[in-house]
Amino acid sequence: MIRGLWSAASGMNSMQLNLDVIANNLANVNTTGFKRSRADFEDLLYQTTRMPGTANADGTQVPTGMQVGMGSKPTAVQKIFTQGDYESTGNELDWAIEGRGFFKIVSNGEELYTRAGAFKIDKDGYVTTSNGDRLQPEFTVPSGSVNVNIDPYGMLVASDAGGNALAAAQVTIYDFVNPAGLYSVGRNLFRPTDASGDPVEGNPGTENFGTIAQGFLEKSNVDVVKEMVGMIITQRAYELNSKAVQTADDMLGIANNLKR
Repeated sequence: MIRGLWSAASGMNSMQLNLDVIANNLANVNTTGFKRSRADFEDLLYQTTRMPGTANADGTQVPTGMQVGMGSKPTAVQKIFTQGDYESTGNELDWAIEGRGFFKIVSNGEELYTRAGAFKIDKDGYVTTSNGDRLQPEFTVPSGSVNVNIDPYGMLVASDAGGNALAAAQVTIYDFVNPAGLYSVGRNLFRPTDASGDPVEGNPGTENFGTIAQGFLEKSNVDVVKEMVGMIITQRAYELNSKAVQTADDMLGIANNLKR
C-alpha cells in the first residue's frame, strides 16, 4: 500500500481542524473579550530505512539517512491572549482591563474568570454579567444611586445626585502564570486548570496587573484579514492533500493494470 495515501489523509484531517478553528475565530469577531485560537501541528512517526551517519563498507559514513514521514497531526488548539482593541461606549458599567488580568465571577457556585467587562445591575442591585453571574467581590449599588464610578485602580464608588458616596468597594482582578492553559467553558468564561496555575489576586495597576478603563469594552483580538488569509492557505493545503490521495490512487491503478 502506498504510504502517501495515509500521509495525505492525515493532512486533510489536520486542515479540516484548522478550518474549524479559523471559523470559530471569525464567528466571534464581535464577541467582547474573545481571544482567538490557533491550531498547532506536528509531524508523525518516520519509517527509517537508513540512519544518518551509517558506515559504508569502505568505512565512510553516509551524510544523510533515509526516512519517510507518515503525515501530520494536531497537538494543541491554543488561546492567544493578546490585547484586543478598545471600543468606547460611554456606559459606566462597561469596564475594560488594560493589560494583564481577569475579572472573577461566580456561576452556579463555581468561581470563573472573564475578560468581558460588559456588566449589568440586577434587581437586587448586584453588579453581574449579562447572564446574571455576580462580580466578585460582590458589590451592591444602593437605591438612590445616580452614578457608579470605578477608577483605573479598581476603587468602585456609587454616589447620589449630590456626589455623596453611598457605597464603595475595591475591585480586584486575577492573573495566571499560563493563561493559555485556562479551560474555555463558553459564555466568555474560563476555568483554572493545573496547566494555567492558581489564580493570583491583585489590585488593578499594581505589580504586573493591568488597569481598568471605565466606559470601554475590550473587543475581540481576531484579525479578520489574517484569518481570511489563513483560511485560503488551509483550503489550498486541503486541496493539495486531496490531490496526493488521487495521485496515489492513480499509481495503484497503474500497478493493478500491469498484467493487461
